[in-house]
Amino acid sequence: MAYPSRSCDRCSNERRSSFMKWLCTFLKGQKPGEPNRRRPRVTAGEEEDTLWQPPVRPKNDPPRNDNEELDRAIAESLAEDAKSPKERNHKGDNNDEDLARAIQDSLNMNPYTPYNPYAPSQAQAQPRGHRVCGRCKHEIGHGHYLSCMGIYWHPQCFRCCSCGHPIRETEFTLLGTDPYHKLCYKELHHPKCDVCLQFIPTNRSGLIEYRAHPFWGQKYCPLHEQDRTPRCCSCEKMEPRNTKYMSLGDGRSLCMECLGSAVMDTGECQPLYHSIRDYYEGMNMKLDQQIPMLLVERQALNEAMEGESKGPHHMPETRGLCLSEEQTVTSILRRPRIGGNRLLDMRTQPQKLTRRCEVTAILVLYGLPRLLTGSILAHELMHGWLRLKGYRNLNAEVEEGICQVMSYLWLESEILPASSRHAPSSSYASSSSSSYPPTSSKKGGISHTEKKLGEFFMHQIANDTSTAYGDGFRTAYAAVNKYGLRQTLNHIRLTGGFPV
Repeated sequence: MAYPSRSCDRCSNERRSSFMKWLCTFLKGQKPGEPNRRRPRVTAGEEEDTLWQPPVRPKNDPPRNDNEELDRAIAESLAEDAKSPKERNHKGDNNDEDLARAIQDSLNMNPYTPYNPYAPSQAQAQPRGHRVCGRCKHEIGHGHYLSCMGIYWHPQCFRCCSCGHPIRETEFTLLGTDPYHKLCYKELHHPKCDVCLQFIPTNRSGLIEYRAHPFWGQKYCPLHEQDRTPRCCSCEKMEPRNTKYMSLGDGRSLCMECLGSAVMDTGECQPLYHSIRDYYEGMNMKLDQQIPMLLVERQALNEAMEGESKGPHHMPETRGLCLSEEQTVTSILRRPRIGGNRLLDMRTQPQKLTRRCEVTAILVLYGLPRLLTGSILAHELMHGWLRLKGYRNLNAEVEEGICQVMSYLWLESEILPASSRHAPSSSYASSSSSSYPPTSSKKGGISHTEKKLGEFFMHQIANDTSTAYGDGFRTAYAAVNKYGLRQTLNHIRLTGGFPV
């Protein structure tokens, strides 16, 4: 019973030996000298990175070289069976060792690289890091870098574009590609109040809210409209905290620019008054009566306005008045001297005004710049001219409108060159030898500051929102531009209104 068992064991060992030899042969693959048919080949006349890929076989069709290896393994197994038992036993001892070596060799084999038609060639490969520093504009290689919203920096380049110091805070401000410290950005771009010189705060909605003068562009916090911040009675600018305005003693304040050309007493105003009368005469609108002119304080003007029964008054501030009633008025006799930010030693004199014609006197506030004083005189003189020439019972819009036109035209003659000036006088003073009167009543011309003030006063007239002074001026100015001053005045005399 034991012999057949040994015979079966021998047969099993022989089968295992044949199988192991075939498996070793299969795992080792082709010999080094044999060509590898599965490797991609370089085709002639093409670039070295252009590979030829053999046709793809169907999945159910095994490769031809695998069939040949299988047939070879079977043939070797049959030849092994034909050998003597001793030879098989001698080689059988090494089967396990050969199998292990074959498996190890198969693991250490360097298989070919599969062909990828979309992979770039070695010559066209780009570097992995392709970032450019937002400050120095050099490429950022491998290593540390900072990034924000698609912008990159070297760590040493991440500096504030205002102060130049490194930004180490976690919060910063980015303007385009330029980083800033939050405080530096605020100093550069956050609006400051021109009055308190502080950053304008945000409102309850988180928005920056401020007021701005429509002509000067002065920005200020809304609260300064209620905190009694002084405002210049001439140019309307608010007093900055680092500047002191001049107090005129009657509740008004004057900035330093307006103080430079301010007219302070009646005697000082006389040359200006006579030059404006000459302006009227040059337009063939001569005033036959000598109308007294006085510079007065605010209180004296208000008292005279209460005693005057005629005409509307420009609120909230009346700066001039054409009197038609007899009154006693206190005028400024001598220019006060300046002491610090106050006027000192002002001398006044009461003067009784008697009515000799339709106009008793012209009153103007003292302390206003020359151009503003002159525009008020031109306005009030037109009231006097209308009354002396018999223009009766005009409504406020017509009378105040045509008076504002004369004020505007006089300012225009003072600050604008003759080439750009509106000249309605040629249509009125047809018999005049000169189409326009002399341009400036001040010797040596006017300064840039005074010219800017004159432009502001013209802006005030043109943009007045009141019905009598604002709408009246715009209607009158359009009529004068279209028909001329003389025809407009004739139409007012006949109809009491402006020509359309």
